[in-house]
Amino acid sequence: MLLRLRLLLASFLGGALLLLILCLGAQNLEQRPRLNLGTGRTAPLPVGFLVGVALVIGVVGGGVAAALLVPSDDQAPGRE
Repeated sequence: MLLRLRLLLASFLGGALLLLILCLGAQNLEQRPRLNLGTGRTAPLPVGFLVGVALVIGVVGGGVAAALLVPSDDQAPGRE
């Protein structure tokens, strides 16, 4: 249980740190296209910011998946 909590915490803190660095780095980008979402459009966002957000979502999602797939202490092999 403690390992899962540490993995989740590290995943969310790492994602938040990456997002903070991404927001600071995307301040002065010139080209800001809009995304068509079918029924609406987004605010003008830099392409690098969109790619970075996808990376942050992948980091957090991977950390959560790893935390969920870790066997718990009562399911560990060799314990009865």
